[in-house]
Amino acid sequence: MKLAEFEERSACEATVEMLKKAAEEDQESAFTRADKMKPCTIGESGICCKNCSMGPCRLTPPKKEGEPEKRGICGATPEVVAARNFVRMIAAGSAAHSDHGRAVAHTMVLAAKGEAEGYGIKDRIKLLEVAADLGVKVEDRPVEEIALEVGEKCLAMFGQQEGELAFAWRAPEPRKEIWRKLGVFPRGIDREVVEAMHRTSIGVDQEMENILRQGARCSLADGWGGSMIGTELQDKPRSARGRTGQYHRARARAYTLRDDPPRLPERGNDKEGSGEGREGNKHSGDMLHR
Repeated sequence: MKLAEFEERSACEATVEMLKKAAEEDQESAFTRADKMKPCTIGESGICCKNCSMGPCRLTPPKKEGEPEKRGICGATPEVVAARNFVRMIAAGSAAHSDHGRAVAHTMVLAAKGEAEGYGIKDRIKLLEVAADLGVKVEDRPVEEIALEVGEKCLAMFGQQEGELAFAWRAPEPRKEIWRKLGVFPRGIDREVVEAMHRTSIGVDQEMENILRQGARCSLADGWGGSMIGTELQDKPRSARGRTGQYHRARARAYTLRDDPPRLPERGNDKEGSGEGREGNKHSGDMLHR
């Protein structure tokens, strides 16, 4: 392969060098495997269903005008099958992201109990801010006791069955009203993942709109639930209150597809509706550290 062909693979010089080295040593990469793999056009269109043992059902478009639309053995239309496949991907992603947040919350509980060797509470101020968001009383209480209740409340969001996820209350009021109107305000993290898998099973939901609505609710349970737990208890987001976490200078290779990439708002500076800045994501520093 010529150098120009390697450079077409990636804009990152380091990646190009590694691809050249892999080729010289006859090693596979995702690029070479993609070259050898012939895509399945039916699967690529999302109209192949393998959700039950009666399939797979391949709902290819009619070859002639006027021919009836194909349906799965269960009666699912191509739109329903595509929605099922898409929402199952959402459920898998939400489960992966959220389970990280679960592990972080569990570690925090263990650290608060003194059962996680090498772990401790680093940012007391941020802990107090998160505690306030979760309705945890902080007056005259030791840090470890506050951290224990915060961690337990975060873990409880996974098994929550009713109501609304507390961290989702940070969203702008107009946005929350939209969620409530559409019926997609997340109730509990694990509940939304389970319901997404349930709705997309045979003999349950045959309405594309309902399936996609659950997909939205499941994704919100991740972004405003599991992932946010991991972020708040561990990462270092910028503070909307003027404080920032402890950042360190580092070298990294970062490229964009355009010379003038669009400016993406940070979560803490999300503005919509009345123009007011969002109250959420206003913490800094990493609370839990090793």
